Amino acid sequence: MPDAITRAVLARDDVARYLRGEAGRPDAAARSRINGYLDELKTTQRYSIYRALKHPLYPILRKIDRHDEGVERVIAATDGGRVVYVSNHKSHTDYLVEPLVLDDNGVRPPIIAAGINLFGGPLGLLHRHVTGAIPIRRNTKDPAYLVTLRAYIVELLREHDLLFYLEGGRSYSGELKSPKTGLLHAVMMATHTPRVVVPVAVAYDLVLEDHVLARQSVKRRQRSFSREIAEMFRYAVGYESRVFVSFGEPIPLDRHDPESRRDVLALAHDIRRRIGLLYKVLPTALVAAAMRPSAHRAELEDRVDALVETLRASGANLSVKNGREAVQAGTEALASRHVILVERAGVYRVRDRAVLRYYARTIQHLLAPSPGSRTH
Repeated sequence: MPDAITRAVLARDDVARYLRGEAGRPDAAARSRINGYLDELKTTQRYSIYRALKHPLYPILRKIDRHDEGVERVIAATDGGRVVYVSNHKSHTDYLVEPLVLDDNGVRPPIIAAGINLFGGPLGLLHRHVTGAIPIRRNTKDPAYLVTLRAYIVELLREHDLLFYLEGGRSYSGELKSPKTGLLHAVMMATHTPRVVVPVAVAYDLVLEDHVLARQSVKRRQRSFSREIAEMFRYAVGYESRVFVSFGEPIPLDRHDPESRRDVLALAHDIRRRIGLLYKVLPTALVAAAMRPSAHRAELEDRVDALVETLRASGANLSVKNGREAVQAGTEALASRHVILVERAGVYRVRDRAVLRYYARTIQHLLAPSPGSRTH
């Protein structure tokens, strides 16, 4: 028996036009593909069980100290209609941390759009029947899938809020990537209900899978989520970090035309810009950006001081006031991950250049590039 969203999707004019095709008569093969994709997208959120997931996940979650900024904006926005959270993507822990930050503040949980590689085995069942995540085929060009996904998102927003990642997947280089527009376009098409986009920035002192990501700056193939989970638990030994989830001003969507490609792109880049300014600049990123192959403490503090002043002038969301504060916290954290070595004479040396560059690039969007400059 089709659920309400499936029935609504199949009744939509855009889906019906696709099913008729150029010949103007029903296409059985197209209908079969669309029904298959609808079965794939179908999800259920059982919130009482969802909240209980904190307990089996406690070994990881207890290592991450959650901080929120601007959550009052979200609370106000949820009173006025549907909210679409559009976030950057740093880690697989984002899927855990961001909804829990909302739950910490009594905000209703969104459905999460996640890569289909996260839906294998028992974890796939968990996503489909508890957390309410929907699998996204990021690279498919099948018109049947694209028309189905757009229609599904439009109908989903009648009943639920949504969280998706503007960059598509995680950033393997550390930098804030260019925006993807597919899901944003679908959200803009949902004109049946008042809705706003809330930009969200998530930033960690230390990213749990930093060593894995740093060595795979260009993602060549999707790995199974079970393998990635195993890697996360490996790097969880001794891991502790703060995470800052920062919510921006809501952006009303009724001022943007979903039929205008220019409007869709302009909105995507505006959201990316806002996320970039919301992104919490943490000591590890500052130390990584200022570090050289080796540096004395006073020299490093001076470099970070200059960096802080540059970032302050650009309107960055700073977590520290000066170089001394940043170097104290940042070098300790990076040394704990074997990224730098702290010597007795007050000298810092790079141990893992790839991971250090990963953290340096997390604030690159806030800095004007210097031609010919080189770090590490």
